[in-house]
Amino acid sequence: MKVEVNLYATLARYLPEDVRLGDRMVEVSDGLTINQLLQELSIPSDQIKLVFLNGVHVDPDTILEDGSRIGVFPPVGGG
Repeated sequence: MKVEVNLYATLARYLPEDVRLGDRMVEVSDGLTINQLLQELSIPSDQIKLVFLNGVHVDPDTILEDGSRIGVFPPVGGG
């Protein structure tokens, strides 16, 4: 199945190059959780602050469905 992955700000570098340049669709296994997908993309867990699924804030252990849209944001710093 395919899901759309959007990694924002400093996380964008973890997207595979073909996904970064394309439509951001990633082929995943059935039953995969968001957390497992993020691990497969080698994103350090301490770099993840917010996870959205289809525009709704969710727990990273949520199971993905075909056509899901995932948005992941890092912690924000500044001052």
